[in-house]
Amino acid sequence: MRTTMQAIDTRRRALLKGAGAAALLAPGASALADTAAKAAADPWTRAEAIIGKFATPLAFPKRDYAITTFGAKPCAMSKARGFLDSEQGPTELLTPSPGSHDCHPAIRDAIAAASKAGGGRVVIPAGNWYCKGPIVLLSNVHVHLAANAQVCFSANPADYAKHGEYDCGANGKLSLSRWQGNDCLNYTPLVYAHNQRNIALTGEDWTSTLNGQGGVTFEDGSGDNWWAWSGKNATSPTARQGVVNPANAASLSALAPQLPEAELALIQGANPNWRSDEKFLPALSEARVAIGKRVFGKGHFLRPCMVEFVGCSDVLMRGYQVLASPFWLHHPVNCRNVHFSKVKMESMGPNSDGFDPESCETVLVDGCLFNTGDDCIAIKAGKGTDTQYGPTRDVVIQNSVMNSGHGAITLGSEMAAGIEHVYAQHLEIRNMHWASDPLGTAVRMKTNMNRGGYLRHFYVRDLVLPNGVRTKAGFYKPIEGGPIPPRTVSSGGGAVITIDCDYTPGFDNVRTRPPRVSDVHISDIRVSNVKTGDGAYSSYQAFVILGPVAHSYNGAAGAPVPPLTDISIRDCDFGTPRNADQPWFIHNVRGLTLTNVKIGERSHNATLSG
Repeated sequence: MRTTMQAIDTRRRALLKGAGAAALLAPGASALADTAAKAAADPWTRAEAIIGKFATPLAFPKRDYAITTFGAKPCAMSKARGFLDSEQGPTELLTPSPGSHDCHPAIRDAIAAASKAGGGRVVIPAGNWYCKGPIVLLSNVHVHLAANAQVCFSANPADYAKHGEYDCGANGKLSLSRWQGNDCLNYTPLVYAHNQRNIALTGEDWTSTLNGQGGVTFEDGSGDNWWAWSGKNATSPTARQGVVNPANAASLSALAPQLPEAELALIQGANPNWRSDEKFLPALSEARVAIGKRVFGKGHFLRPCMVEFVGCSDVLMRGYQVLASPFWLHHPVNCRNVHFSKVKMESMGPNSDGFDPESCETVLVDGCLFNTGDDCIAIKAGKGTDTQYGPTRDVVIQNSVMNSGHGAITLGSEMAAGIEHVYAQHLEIRNMHWASDPLGTAVRMKTNMNRGGYLRHFYVRDLVLPNGVRTKAGFYKPIEGGPIPPRTVSSGGGAVITIDCDYTPGFDNVRTRPPRVSDVHISDIRVSNVKTGDGAYSSYQAFVILGPVAHSYNGAAGAPVPPLTDISIRDCDFGTPRNADQPWFIHNVRGLTLTNVKIGERSHNATLSG
């Protein structure tokens, strides 16, 4: 079996970093100095330069390859019982009829033909198309869905363990993936690319649909559905990512014989559920086990992403709709020059993050609509020791609409390699489903003593919240015995702005990496109240700034636990929080500046520390 270390070219990453910096700034020394001076005077100058990188569209040879030419046939659709929302009961939905023609070979062959010819456009015409396997993009190939085209990916995990680069025996033929910040060999994502350049996935409009069928009962009778692997609406007590999987080693000692006994004990902890798939993978990272030995796939329960591109450059995703993703919807990893434009997301499953760029450089999100079961956008940068791809930097998010989700603009929680230079502007945090499925928070940053990392140079302006955010608290659950009592801080939802440096601290056994947060500047947020049964409110609290909690640290004694610094909020109207007696909460913060901040009937101009 080839090891994934062959697939990870850190030198290529370094070259991409250098190329990105050179392209972002002018090549001459005087031009470089001029750009730096402008950015110092106005940080949004850097955002304008990032946006300018995408002014010239990607180019592809003007050759079309219709999948029907390669044998694809549309399918009929039948009614079935399943889930459109993992928080609700089953309902009637449409799925490909039993015995539908499999279009996977035709799509694969059309992409191969376009690639062999030097590039071109693969066209998926109007109609419903059943696909029993992943769509794998190659360099210089543009896959385009026509209006009223819908690709329905099979609801059968085995179909995504047949086509990967790495033959892992009984676990299947798997692909290099990254699952919640950790590298592994796993099911191939439904749309995938690895180390490709100049690739595009587009639709004609929002009738062009990728349907992941996350809530559809598995076709082979092997279990409930993709979403049930999270534990939501599951009937199997064992087919879940969060319960002990006997396929995982009972001890890490054989996989990591170099580990001192004390470190091994810290990683494994006292709870046997460290052998659940969702905890065993990060344990392998903490133990520095080679990626080629982190084998999941068949017999395991780590759901694949809908769209995941790894190690790619010059990437376009534009103009289509995604329904019912098994897991995260879009996950570019270690990519450069990523344009995510005019995509509609309707996926109300567990962990249905809309767009999660991880360890990427130069990213533009523009004109998208998010209605998701988890964070709308979650910027990430690795977890544990998986930091080889470096930070995520130079991201602009603009002109988009957010409805349901945990956070609208989220940074973290997997951010071990750092996040910097992120700009969000001109957003409508619409929260249209506020009465039944409210958005948790508008601006959310989350990490903890395990995920560590840094966040710096984060700028937000011009956000409109016509329906506020969640008006009841999602309370922080501290490690017992700490300085903050339970059920007092709404870091899990209910604040318009949340910086949470002790996010779910009890999940991780290893808590030895204090995070660092600085240079966060937020302005011009306008929040309106909604009429609830007991009053008109905009939120539970205006903001929560929870710096690192020293009590959660379990590493070597004497490590500093730094406060959050250089944070400002100005020219904002937060409406009327439900918790009027405590409109904000701060902990381990030095110098939080409020300028012209209205909360209820009061305006605040102050510098806070605590």
